[in-house]
Order: sequence, then structure tokens, then C-alpha cells
Amino acid sequence: MLKMYNTDIETNITTQTKEFMRGNWINMVSPTEEEIKYVCENINIQEDFIRYALDYEEKARIDTEEDDNTILFIIDVPIIENEKENENKIYSTMPIGIIFVRDDYFITVSLSKNYVIDELEKNKNIITYKKSRLLLQIFYSNAGRFLSLLKRLNKETEVAESVLKTSMKNKELLKLLSLEKGLVYFTTSLKSNEVVMEKTLRGNLIKLYDEDEDILDDAIIENKQAIEMSKIYSDILTSTLDAYASIISNNLNGVMQFLTSITIILAIPTMISSYWGMNVPVPLQNNPFGFILIVIFSILIGIIVTLWLKRKEMLG
Repeated sequence: MLKMYNTDIETNITTQTKEFMRGNWINMVSPTEEEIKYVCENINIQEDFIRYALDYEEKARIDTEEDDNTILFIIDVPIIENEKENENKIYSTMPIGIIFVRDDYFITVSLSKNYVIDELEKNKNIITYKKSRLLLQIFYSNAGRFLSLLKRLNKETEVAESVLKTSMKNKELLKLLSLEKGLVYFTTSLKSNEVVMEKTLRGNLIKLYDEDEDILDDAIIENKQAIEMSKIYSDILTSTLDAYASIISNNLNGVMQFLTSITIILAIPTMISSYWGMNVPVPLQNNPFGFILIVIFSILIGIIVTLWLKRKEMLG
């Protein structure tokens, strides 16, 4: 998908356009090969700069091309890969590319629709020719999105824990493992984004006014807060999983102990009946009450063993 926006310098009204004009914001979401070639030919940039952001494994970084005065910013944005009801949500991240093409164009490239770019499109007050401001708005919005999803992820962790307290279900344990994996992705991406923002602030890559620096400082603070939250939630979740692993192991030991004790108790009448079932002379074989006496004897022995096992806390 390819969309272009342009803000009129006189009225500051932003509208969608199909023409390549100086000051355009070009938004590319999962672009086709034709769209990539179409954009690169019209604004005279290398295709690689767009393709970098379409690599799911691409890390957050800054790249520059001095020949055509192009700057590429790649940052990670948080996403939810599965938002269907009654299914575990998968928290992950994906890269988006932000390209400064000389002083003419501002390009965003992403693999799929995402909250950060969607919010920027919905913002009626954006000024497309203020490229630095657009970049910082993306930084700030992205940090806020991380914070929002971290809180949401923590709520889901609490729900899963409350269910596990009453029922040890594999489904809930797998959900906690999935959430832990999401926190790892978030923490790694937040740290990489922090490096990009710090380099933007101190690297003199783009022109920043005082107000722009304030926005960037706020974005860095939000990002640091998200990093701390992610670490805290990750530590809590890791300790919770370790605790439940110990509980499950302890419960399994208790079940095995109980079954072993029951096996011992049931083995007593089996052993006695085996002795009296031998084809040799045995006590009480001629007694008319022999069967009843043997049954009573087996029951008494079983009760004694049961009480002994209970005293040793082997029957729960």
C-alpha cells in the first residue's frame, strides 16, 4: 500500500495526494515491488533503503548515504501478532523505516499496519514538510505504545496467575511462557530504540529546534520508563514461572507418593491370598471359618499399614 500526504505551506492543511511534491510524506505499508520501484525512480533514491525496513530481522539503527543526502532511521515498534478472541495474544516487535530524502521527502516503510503509523495518519495536525517533527512524533508515540502494551501484558499475566492458583493447566503455563517471550522482545527492542534516539539527539544528524529537543527528551524518558517496566515485569514473570515449576514438581511428587502408598496397601491382601492359594498344606485349610478369618486378618494388616503410612504423612 502506498499513500502520499502533503501539507500546504500557506494554510497548513494536510491532504492526500498522488503527485510527488517537495514536502511529501510517503507512507509505504507492505509495498509491492512495483511500488518500491515507482517511488525510488520518482524521488531518486536507492531501493535498498526501502528494503532494509522490510526485513523482519532488521535491528534498530541509523544509516546515512552521503551521495544523495539520505538518512535512514530504523526503529522497532510493538505489535500483537494474534488478536483473535479465546486465543493467546503473541506480543512481538517489528522494524519500521523512516527515511529523510534530502530536504524534499519524508518516507515511512513498514511490513504491516501498526499503531504508530496509523495514529500519525489520523493526526490532522501533522505538518509533512516538518520532517524532524514527524520523526520525533513517531519516537514519542512508539514509546507510549510500548508502555501501553506493557501494562496490558502485565494484566494478562495477573489473570493467568489467578487461574493457575486454582488449576494447574498447561494452557495457562504456555500463556505465561508466551508473555515472557514477548517481554524479551520488548526489552531488546526498547534498548535498541534508546540508542537510536540518543544518537539522534547528540549526533547532529537532523536539525533540531529547542521545542524539538524537548519532544525528543520526553520520548527518551518515556522509553527509559518502558525499559524499567519491562525489566521489572520480566523479573516478576520469571520468578513466577520458577515458583510454579517448583509447585508442579512438588505436586507430582505428592501424587507419586500417594500412588506408591496405595500400591503397598493393596499389595498386602494380594500377598496373603497368594500364600493361602498355594497347593501345599496351609493353616486354617480345614477350618470352616478359614476364609473369613483370612479376610479379616488381611483387612487388619491393611488398616495397620494405612495408619502407619498416614502417620508418616505418605497419604497426603
